[in-house]
Amino acid sequence: MALAGWELSFHDLDVISDEVAAGLQARGIGEGDVVALVLPSSPEYLLAYLGAAKAGAITAGVNDKLTAGERDGVLGIARPALVLTAPGLEPDPAVVGAPVVTLETAPDAASLLAPIRTPGGTPAPLDADPDRPVAIIFTSGTTGLPKGALYTNRQLSFITHTDVGDTWGVGGRGFVGTAMAHLGFMTKLPSNLQRGGTSWIMGRWTARDALRFAEEHSMTSVGGVPTQVALMLRDPDFDSYDTSAVQIIIVGGGPLTPGLAQEARERFGAKLASRYSCTEAGIGLGTAADDPDEDAVVSVGRPLPGVEMLLLDEDDNPVEPGEVGRVCLRSPAVMAGYWGDEEATRAAFTADGFVRTGDLGWVDDRGRLRLVGRSKEMYVRGGYNVYPVEVESVLSTHPGVHAVAIVPRADGVMGEIGCAVVVPEDPARPPTLDELRGFTAGKLAPYKRPEAILLLEALPLTPMEKLDRRELARLVAES
Repeated sequence: MALAGWELSFHDLDVISDEVAAGLQARGIGEGDVVALVLPSSPEYLLAYLGAAKAGAITAGVNDKLTAGERDGVLGIARPALVLTAPGLEPDPAVVGAPVVTLETAPDAASLLAPIRTPGGTPAPLDADPDRPVAIIFTSGTTGLPKGALYTNRQLSFITHTDVGDTWGVGGRGFVGTAMAHLGFMTKLPSNLQRGGTSWIMGRWTARDALRFAEEHSMTSVGGVPTQVALMLRDPDFDSYDTSAVQIIIVGGGPLTPGLAQEARERFGAKLASRYSCTEAGIGLGTAADDPDEDAVVSVGRPLPGVEMLLLDEDDNPVEPGEVGRVCLRSPAVMAGYWGDEEATRAAFTADGFVRTGDLGWVDDRGRLRLVGRSKEMYVRGGYNVYPVEVESVLSTHPGVHAVAIVPRADGVMGEIGCAVVVPEDPARPPTLDELRGFTAGKLAPYKRPEAILLLEALPLTPMEKLDRRELARLVAES
C-alpha cells in the first residue's frame, strides 16, 4: 500500500493491525462490539478494519461523504462501542453514546493509529467461528434511512474463495478510488490481501490523479464505479497520458451503458470486465476479461460460481423466459441480515432464501442478465411500462451524448413521459430532442422515446458515487 510517498508492506499491515487489535482489547473492545469508522479512504481505515477483525469486533463503515446528520443517523443504527473518526468528522458523543477518538492523518507508518495502538502488542487469540460477525455495510439509503447489511466470516470466506480460490500473490498494480465503506472494499479485503500486488490509496479521488497514477506507476488495472470511468475518459488531457500498461478495466457499483463500455475499451486499449451485485447479496454476476467483448456492453454477465439467480414477478413467481422480472440472488455470500432490523431482514428475502436486489432485468438466449432499471424507477406511459436503463443504454451511444439519464415527468394525457437529462459531449453543440428521438428510431418503440430534454453540466451523484435519481426528479420537476 502506498500514499503520499510512503509505503506499507504486507508485513507492516500484519504487525500494526496486531497492535491495533491489542489496543482495542485493552479498551475492552471484543467480540460482538461495534467499532464505527467515520474515516475517509486511508491507511487509518484499512488498519482499523483489520485490527477490529483481529480483536473479534464488528466494523461499521460510515461514508465520510455523508452529511453530519446522515452520519449521525447511520451511527444511531450501528450502536457502536467506539467511534474512530478524522478531524472535522466528529459526531456528538452525547448523541452517539460511545467514546469518540479523533485520528490525525499519519505522516508515516510509525504514527498510524497511535492513540489506539499498543506498541509490540498482540491480540488475545480468537476461536475459529465462521458465524462471527465481521462487518456492517450500509446501503446507499436513497429511499430512506440506510440499512446495515451484516457479514460474517462465513460470507467473507466464500467471497474470497470465489475471487481467488487457493491462489496467492498474483496481484498487479491499481488504485483504491472508491469509499472504503463500500461493499467492494469491505467484503473483498481478504481476497485482495491474498492476491497481493500494490494498491495506491486515494483519499480524494479525481480523474486527473487516477490517470497520473496509471501512467507514473504503470498500473495494470483501473476501474471503479461507471461515473469514475466516465470522468477519466472525459478528462481533456486523457490522450496525453500513457495508459499502455493497463490490461483490464473493472467496473461495478452501477449500470454500465453500452456507450461507456465501448469507449472505455477502445481508448484504454484494454479488456473490460463488469461486476453486478448489491449490498445485501455480497457477490452476484459478472463478465470476465476473456468473455466476448459484447457481453460487458449489453449485459452484466452471468452468475458467478455458486450464485443462483431467479427473476420473479410481484407475487414471487418465476417469469417466463425473456420476460422482465425482479432480480433475486442466492449464494453463501448473501448477508446474514440487517443489523438490528429483523422486519427489514424478512422483507429482503424470499421464502426460499433469495435476496431481493431491487433491480429489474431479463435473461437473453445466451444466459446473460440485461438490466432495465430499478423496480421503483419504472414508469408507465399511456399504459406501457418504460424502463429508464433500457432507454439510457441506447442514448448513451449517441455521439453527442456524454452522459444521460431518463427521468419520468408527470403528464396530463399520458400519465408520465420520459425526460432525457443529458450532459452533452460538446456543450457548445448539444443534441436536440428531435435528434435524440430520431436516433432511437428502429431501436426503441415510440412510447419509450424521450419527450422532453434537460441539459446539465454533470449528472448529480449520491455520496456513494451513484446516480442521484431523487435529485434528478427534482430538477426535472422544476424545469
